[in-house]
Amino acid sequence: MTKALFLLAFGGPRSLDEVEPFLTRLFGGRKPSPDQLEKVRERYRLIGGFSPLPEITLRQAKGLEERLNAKGHLFKSYVGMRYGHPLIEETFKEILQEGITEIVALPMAPFQSRASTGAYIGEVDRVRKDLNKEVSVSFVIGWHSHPLFLDAVREKIEEGLKGFHEEERKKVHLLFTAHSLPKVIVDKDPYAKEIEASIKGVLERMDSHPWHMAYQSKGGGPGERVGPDVETVLGELSREMVRAVLTGPIGFVSDHIEILYDIDILYQKKAKLFKILLKRTPSLNDSERFMKALVTIVEEHLRVVES
Repeated sequence: MTKALFLLAFGGPRSLDEVEPFLTRLFGGRKPSPDQLEKVRERYRLIGGFSPLPEITLRQAKGLEERLNAKGHLFKSYVGMRYGHPLIEETFKEILQEGITEIVALPMAPFQSRASTGAYIGEVDRVRKDLNKEVSVSFVIGWHSHPLFLDAVREKIEEGLKGFHEEERKKVHLLFTAHSLPKVIVDKDPYAKEIEASIKGVLERMDSHPWHMAYQSKGGGPGERVGPDVETVLGELSREMVRAVLTGPIGFVSDHIEILYDIDILYQKKAKLFKILLKRTPSLNDSERFMKALVTIVEEHLRVVES
């Protein structure tokens, strides 16, 4: 019997016209102010006028479907977005309309928190309850320290290091980044501890390099955010006369605005002010090693669910 492989992602506008409805969903139904809208639209203009995340997630889904089915499984892949089209609810209805009653849901976020994996699981559960249909859903989570995921991250760091001259390479400081969340959430969730475990696992697979961890893209909203933030760490490194930094956004598996704008444009400007040469690792996206890791992670999940 065919199962649905349901990839869950944050989402992003596929055009500048989609920025306003995307932000409205993100703000819980409240429309952005004209200033907010123009500020975000300008950021998307600077990265090409759209988010690449929906298309990348679709490639990831198709790639996993092909690889899993080549190994004898019977999956049909789907994509659902928390804040952009296709929305999780839209895709869930499509899955049911096609008569599939077993869903393996894969949140495309390696680290668990109420704001990431928890939000995806909550939305799927809400939709399932609203539709009141008999369907089995299992969630593939907790893969932040899987050896093959760590290998995929290590590979991208090693690719990034090749962007420095050989003499520079020996002095490069690694700067791992993940999305900033309110401290009240991080204090209660495994998010920060899982990030630390992943970084430790990656570093064990590499030649020794000085490294640092920072949180990025903190956005607005009330309450204290977890730190340190990227700007603070770059300032500290500058004062220590560090001149070469490789950013590894370990908290994200795909290119999107927080990589293409926040790191590639905003933090680049700040790094230049600090007289730091800042480069970034390529994103995992649908790279072969990452796809192989996810295939194994899904298969291991199936064995547990079916045992």
